[in-house]
Amino acid sequence: MNTPSLPRRLACLVYEAMLLTAVLFLASFPFVSLTQSLPQEEFRLLVQAYWLLLAGGYFTLFWRRGQTLAMKTWRIRLESTTGERLTARQAAKRYLLACLLFPISWAWVVFTPERRSLHDRLAASRLVIASPSSR
Repeated sequence: MNTPSLPRRLACLVYEAMLLTAVLFLASFPFVSLTQSLPQEEFRLLVQAYWLLLAGGYFTLFWRRGQTLAMKTWRIRLESTTGERLTARQAAKRYLLACLLFPISWAWVVFTPERRSLHDRLAASRLVIASPSSR
């Protein structure tokens, strides 16, 4: 199975960050208008929790289908180690582990021969190069 190169993954990560920023920006309008009267510290914690949940929902939804928009653009597909689609539990586990182990996971990709991240290893998932879609 062909695994995506590190430059391809990094390019996908940058594109994913831009897309996620737009999603979080738009989704913040109703949340901010409903919670702006809270004290600043409580407001900040609530916004951070909201963003984590929203991003988790975004990634879990798209990873269960195999690809986010950024992954489609860079021809990267996510699948379970058996080659099937991820379950909701696997996708949520992958998201939580990716958040907790972000720098370690990237180092893991660089220093292991199979180029599989630590969070993918623990969530029983893998990234593969997707075949170009026929239009």
